[in-house]
Amino acid sequence: MVTPAASNDESWRNSRRVSTRRSFALMASGALLGLLMAGYSLFTARGTSTLIVPPEDVALVNQQPISRSDYIQQLQTLYGVDLPHATAEQRRKVLDDMIREEVFVQRGKELDVASTDPEVRAAMVNSVELEIAADAITQQPSEAMLRSYYALHRSRYASEGVMNLRDYVFPLVESGAAAQAAEALRLGAPTPTLLSQWHAADSGKVSDQEFYFAAKIHLGDSLFEVARELSDGGVSAPIAVSDAIHVLYMLKNSKPVAFDFAAARNQVLTDYRNDAIGHLRSGDEAFLRKRANVLIADDLR
Repeated sequence: MVTPAASNDESWRNSRRVSTRRSFALMASGALLGLLMAGYSLFTARGTSTLIVPPEDVALVNQQPISRSDYIQQLQTLYGVDLPHATAEQRRKVLDDMIREEVFVQRGKELDVASTDPEVRAAMVNSVELEIAADAITQQPSEAMLRSYYALHRSRYASEGVMNLRDYVFPLVESGAAAQAAEALRLGAPTPTLLSQWHAADSGKVSDQEFYFAAKIHLGDSLFEVARELSDGGVSAPIAVSDAIHVLYMLKNSKPVAFDFAAARNQVLTDYRNDAIGHLRSGDEAFLRKRANVLIADDLR
């Protein structure tokens, strides 16, 4: 006969066995779920191999995605249609072209084409510069910022000056003749008399109508700075430079006329952005050079 105590022991043992089996089952289920989640994360993580094309892409080439948005844009560029209205042939042609491009790009990376081909190197540099400049290009500065920039660079915003000038030259030893010729010009002496009596010569550096920027190139900085201050009919004092003594005779000087902010605003905005881009590029270049290990040949240091 089974006593009550023995019956209780047996029930306890049975309950313990059931609890143990339940614990092992839960542990096994948890481990299996963990393995499944780890596997999913492993095979869907960036840079890992997968057999599934993500919905935002149209293809994977050696696990490198071809963006669906790029694909649609290419369809619109080539055929002027969106994805629902493109024919099967159009879709296949665009996809084949994009796959071909990707495999060639990947092969180019394997061959390190970028390090040897000048056009590829130039394209990569341009791409980096555009990325650096993106913030400055898209930024919309306030009116106050533009007006401040305009005030700091007011001399940029003016019409181009034009001058009609004669540049008479004398030998360096003829300083007296140059002074007499300059005085004669002020009194209205005609050019033939000037040339013959004081043995002057027209340098031929400037033409009848010269924009300021061209006159500066032809005359050089020092002579141009004197010429720009002459009024119509004005004559300079003799100017001795390395090649000869010069006397400048201004027939007509149409000086630059400053633009107000409203007239110059578009150019101010362009210049503001260009300066901002230049600042960003200089900063990024300094950063990249600082972190790079650059070795320079002894003879070029």
